[in-house]
Amino acid sequence: RDINMCLSIPALIVECDGTNAVVEIAGVRRQAVVSFIENPKVGEYVLVHAGFAIARWSESDVREYEAIIRSADSTSSP
Repeated sequence: RDINMCLSIPALIVECDGTNAVVEIAGVRRQAVVSFIENPKVGEYVLVHAGFAIARWSESDVREYEAIIRSADSTSSP
């Protein structure tokens, strides 16, 4: 049986015009639609899925996510 899963990634807003933004993910800049986020601002973190910001995240949320990813990476088998 196939299992499909969607992935969303935290990103930093580096430019924003109200409904569209440039976000940075691991040093890579991409366009994202931020119209689902109330009053998005440069310097804030958002959770991005398929080019759409779907939630605002705090810096502590992002740090926790990064720690989980690092932990999973260090325990994965080759």
